[in-house]
Amino acid sequence: MTAVRTTDIAPITDADTWAVAEFLHVGMGSRVSAADWHRLMTPPWDVEQPNHGYLLRDNGRLVGAYLALYSERMVDGRPLRICNLGPWCVAEEHRANGLQLLRKLLRQRGYTFTDLTPSKTVVALNTRLGFTALDTSTALVPNMPWPLWSRRVRVIDAPDEIDRLLSGRDQTIYRDHAATAVHHVVLTVGDKSCYVMFRRDRRRHLPLFASILYVGDRDQFRDCAPHFYRYLLLRHFIVATLAELRVVGHRPTRAVMIAGWPKMCLSEDLEPAQIDYLYSELTCGGW
Repeated sequence: MTAVRTTDIAPITDADTWAVAEFLHVGMGSRVSAADWHRLMTPPWDVEQPNHGYLLRDNGRLVGAYLALYSERMVDGRPLRICNLGPWCVAEEHRANGLQLLRKLLRQRGYTFTDLTPSKTVVALNTRLGFTALDTSTALVPNMPWPLWSRRVRVIDAPDEIDRLLSGRDQTIYRDHAATAVHHVVLTVGDKSCYVMFRRDRRRHLPLFASILYVGDRDQFRDCAPHFYRYLLLRHFIVATLAELRVVGHRPTRAVMIAGWPKMCLSEDLEPAQIDYLYSELTCGGW
């Protein structure tokens, strides 16, 4: 008799995370370790998450997974729940069933959904499902070593000093992300501070770029930006910065505008301009 093939979809529980991490390590390329995938599924911030995404099994064998990261945010004084859709990997012979993973995620009520690293195929699929594209107009800024005459601006990256300088919302954001893969600095001028979060990014497989994910005070950042770009070059050997205008709030000087990576959202509560990149795979994934 021919064995009956049965597939089932289930939430990714805490007990499943290491098996899913190993599956992604094999299925999405060995450059990212299973430990890194596991860290992505277990973010350090405090949130009640219903799952880590959904998985697909065939006769008990893991053949697909779609990760999700959850957060609870205060936006305009309202508590909102965010589900960030992460990596999606399905074995070739089960691609027809892979769409069920996305449907399971989107059927969760009461969430704003973000997809911040969709492939071209997923962009087309998301569009059909009602997702809205974010404005990702991006300035490519060369990080130059030119001497800067102002001695009042300081770029601080020591964790203890960062925590001491921040307060309120920025301090909460910093503490929630301090143990993730991103980098943090505070730009100070006198008694004013601007918190900046960035990650090292690859373009053409070269880890020579920085992407700015969050700016606490856009006006101060504009004034201090040359010091920040110089710091990236001299301290981290990063030659250029990718600065989305919606994140930094201005077009940097000496920058070239390029097409940004597609990012999308599906929400009944937020406008696209209100979506940020915090509490997401962009902050947890260091690859």
